[in-house]
Amino acid sequence: MTTTPAQPNLSTLRMESPLGVLHLLASAQGLCGVWFENQQHFPPEEARACWTAAPEDPWLKQAQRELSGYFAGQRETFDVPLDLSCGTPFQRSVWQALLGVGCGQTSSYGRLAQQLNKPKAVRAVGAAVGRNPVSIIVPCHRILGSGGQLTGYAGGLWRKEALLELEAPPDLLS
Repeated sequence: MTTTPAQPNLSTLRMESPLGVLHLLASAQGLCGVWFENQQHFPPEEARACWTAAPEDPWLKQAQRELSGYFAGQRETFDVPLDLSCGTPFQRSVWQALLGVGCGQTSSYGRLAQQLNKPKAVRAVGAAVGRNPVSIIVPCHRILGSGGQLTGYAGGLWRKEALLELEAPPDLLS
């Protein structure tokens, strides 16, 4: 189970995006949260009570710039430092593996489990992918079911589809 970021000294920023409002969260170490409003696993109000609105926080400003560039089709990678310390060691290993799935590419839960040398842990990998606290930047939306079908996305399947469409390589025939 993921520990919800609830420690003091967390900075937050609300950002408009083409897919709805995003809530960004940063610690002193880097970006530790990107959630769509009303997304599954969005930290509860009690956890958010100690977050401080900080639109001038350098990690939040960098994440906002990079996400804006991403949504404008001008950025495929992110450079903002990440703080993924809220997860268990297994979750962090899955989230790190997600960072290796490049823009315009997809993988599957089974392939991630194989990559982590845990071929029987497909369900646990799926649970860790679903608990990813840094949507979009840690690209959990690029993970598909074994048959290539769209499966669960905490921000909603329509957003997963929209993100994949945004990242799709241009059609060579058009």
